[in-house]
Amino acid sequence: MSNERLAALLDEYADLEKRLADPAIHADQATARRVGRRFAELAPLQKAAGELDQARADLEAARELASEDASFATEADAIAERLPVLEERLAELLIPRDPHDAKDVIVEIKAGEGGEESALFAGDLLRMYLRYAERRGWVTEVIDSQDSDLGGVKDCSIAVKTKGVPEGGNGVWSRLKWEGGVHRVQRVPVTESQGRIHTSAAGVLVLPEAEEVDVTIDPNELRIDVFRSSGPGGQSVNTTDSAVRITHLPTGIVVSCQNEKSQLQNREQAMRILRARLLAAAQEQADAAASDARRSQVRTVDRSERIRTYNFPQNRITDHRIGFTAYNLDLVLAGDLDGVLEALTEADRQARLAGETELSRR
Repeated sequence: MSNERLAALLDEYADLEKRLADPAIHADQATARRVGRRFAELAPLQKAAGELDQARADLEAARELASEDASFATEADAIAERLPVLEERLAELLIPRDPHDAKDVIVEIKAGEGGEESALFAGDLLRMYLRYAERRGWVTEVIDSQDSDLGGVKDCSIAVKTKGVPEGGNGVWSRLKWEGGVHRVQRVPVTESQGRIHTSAAGVLVLPEAEEVDVTIDPNELRIDVFRSSGPGGQSVNTTDSAVRITHLPTGIVVSCQNEKSQLQNREQAMRILRARLLAAAQEQADAAASDARRSQVRTVDRSERIRTYNFPQNRITDHRIGFTAYNLDLVLAGDLDGVLEALTEADRQARLAGETELSRR
């Protein structure tokens, strides 16, 4: 346990508490939200440190009194038994956590191999995340969506946010970051007349939503093109050039948005996605320099690079990263994702306690 790190974090907590007590901070809602998130993230640490300090003080007092009254010896023994538990809890909280855990996210879902069946499965994944968000009391917003002819999803981006400051600094990213990767489905497609089971895939990319202070974008490094929105089958759904395509010239990142009716709205939504992608790219570069275990979540939407399989005939879901298997696929698709997400979070926690790099999300 690092006493210096603990002291620094407790000092930061005290400083944040003072800043939040100043009414002036609430004049800037973005700053207030950012400070509030960090304060909430450090609150469990401050509480655990306080409980440990109090327990140590109580133990010392009980031992002193035990020399005069034997009844205090039993109390001292009970307190002594609690100390290792409190110390372990504090040590766990001192392990560096994912710096984005308190953030909201942008989830991108893309149909891959499998044609129309893949698009239908991508639509299933979209509904699964929307239902899970509803269960958690989160707020969702469809930023952009391109539907397929049969009602599936070719490409979709949604924002998922907590209401207010997340408790303990555990925002949407802390739960949904495990979802990035290739999801494989095995079932009989609605387009299959012979009743044969097919395998197809959809890709999910989860990005921590970046605030403007997180990423600096030079307007001179952007190329902005406008075009007419199109719907399933390529038909035009708008008679004006309201759709927007933004290219970030230094990185080559391209973002398109056509969901809104106005060009300005589509541009704002595209900039949100671009900021999130640039933040993720910067994080990947930093991780690579530090030889971190994290890698790009989706390289190609290829069935061989799957993180999870959804087998409909067996009602089975399998997460290949940790060997998790459950036979409740119907419930998972209805938004009951906590089982697999808890298993992934626990595997990552054990790896961190063992001093290893965090669980790879690929």
